[in-house]
Amino acid sequence: MAIVEPLSPTPDGHRRLGLRSTSSNERFHEITVNTQEDVAAALARARAAQKLWAKVPIAERARIVRGAVDCLVEHRAEVISDIREDTGKTRAEAIMVEIIAACDAINHWSACAVRDLSDEVRKTHAFMRPLKKLLIHYRPLGVVGVITPWNGPFALAVNPSVQALLAGNAVLLKPSEVAPRSGDWAVRILHDAGVPEDLIQVLHGDGETGAALVNAGVQKISFTGSVATGKKIAAACAAQLIPCTLELGGKDAMIVCADADLERAANGAVFNSIFNTGHVCMGVERVYVVESVADEFERLVEEKVRKVRYAGSHSEEVSEIGSLFWDRQLPIIESHVEDARQKGADVVVGGEADKNGGLFYKPTLIRNVDHTMDIMRKETFGPIVAIMRVRDEDEAIRMANDSDYGLSGSVWTKDDQKGIEIAKQMETGSVQINDASISYGVLEAPFGGMKDSGLGQVNGKGALRAYTFQQPIIIDRWTRKTEQHWYPHTEKTAEELDQMVKYVYGTWMKKLPFMRK
Repeated sequence: MAIVEPLSPTPDGHRRLGLRSTSSNERFHEITVNTQEDVAAALARARAAQKLWAKVPIAERARIVRGAVDCLVEHRAEVISDIREDTGKTRAEAIMVEIIAACDAINHWSACAVRDLSDEVRKTHAFMRPLKKLLIHYRPLGVVGVITPWNGPFALAVNPSVQALLAGNAVLLKPSEVAPRSGDWAVRILHDAGVPEDLIQVLHGDGETGAALVNAGVQKISFTGSVATGKKIAAACAAQLIPCTLELGGKDAMIVCADADLERAANGAVFNSIFNTGHVCMGVERVYVVESVADEFERLVEEKVRKVRYAGSHSEEVSEIGSLFWDRQLPIIESHVEDARQKGADVVVGGEADKNGGLFYKPTLIRNVDHTMDIMRKETFGPIVAIMRVRDEDEAIRMANDSDYGLSGSVWTKDDQKGIEIAKQMETGSVQINDASISYGVLEAPFGGMKDSGLGQVNGKGALRAYTFQQPIIIDRWTRKTEQHWYPHTEKTAEELDQMVKYVYGTWMKKLPFMRK
């Protein structure tokens, strides 16, 4: 990723930020920080564009947005190159985490748009059914602010932006200042597909720009990032009475049962703890293995961690792990590892940075950890496998739930039904059985966290509708001059209403099948 450094301001007084690569330590890009005035001007343009876009038929919106896949496939080499320079990812991880995920999201939501966003007729209930018809109109919110992180800067910009656009909204995208070109590409492929330029705009900058966007007067904020910033955004949105979705990171637990396929579980623990340099909100950060199989499991994990091809800054072509995405993450990783070492954990593999020509952290295995250690309590966000032994599955569940986070988790067992029962006891937003880190990619599944891991959910059946206001339109079935309960009231009015209560909720309702004992 990048090391961000202040530069001299522009002639008109805008701040500038320079970016140096964590892979090579070389300067590769700079951005001009958008001010509150810039954000306000962008919002005005977005509002005007949104009014026209909302009138475009849903099928036509979907056709236009779907064209972004063709643009992405055509320019994928350029996109991959810029993502890698922004982040330090390996080529395989850039394709897997960013390109494939983005293509899949655009395809999926474009295919769902007409079905999920068209006006919907719903039946009314009981005595209302012969009297009233109900139409649900999915009305666009207006302008949506999307603020995205540095660990998946392209795919995590594309997914919410596409959902909001298909629902008829305009989007103001504020990517992380550490990975700005990834955000630029998310907007560019949509523009190239035919999405109007003012309908989706990119705003560059740091927290100053983000705060300006949150308070600018948009109709919703979609935020992915830290807990501290997420809580500030939640408070700001509450003050404005606008909705927000917050995905705020995690400390995902992996439970390895006594009957697990240990070879698969060991592979899963290593990959899902280390891939993307460990910078994955739903990556494995805590492994709980049942004591009876712990020796063999730890042996397999150690063998596999040692085999992860790591070349640091010397020969990236044979490396399976990239550089750290942001220099500010290194002190956090180092402090968590050192805290574990001081408190008695065994750092079996790795456990140190490589700063020779870049900024890398070696694939690491730590054993004999416990809940007194930061490595098991705080989000580390590094390429580390941390293993704790537990007496049985019940203790594993207790330990997994002993966390301020609750984004995702996994259970590893040969018995699917047992896995489901354990999953239901885990205090976390989603659970995978015999896999991990995949919940966000299963687009049919609602994704969101419990506890400090967030607020609200994205994806799933309600994903597109979450960027709309569900407006009920109630239509009279019959042409009548008046309603019986309207003025003027007579003695007969109350009697007729009383008879209705007796008939509808008494005698008649008791005859319905669902009312019978």
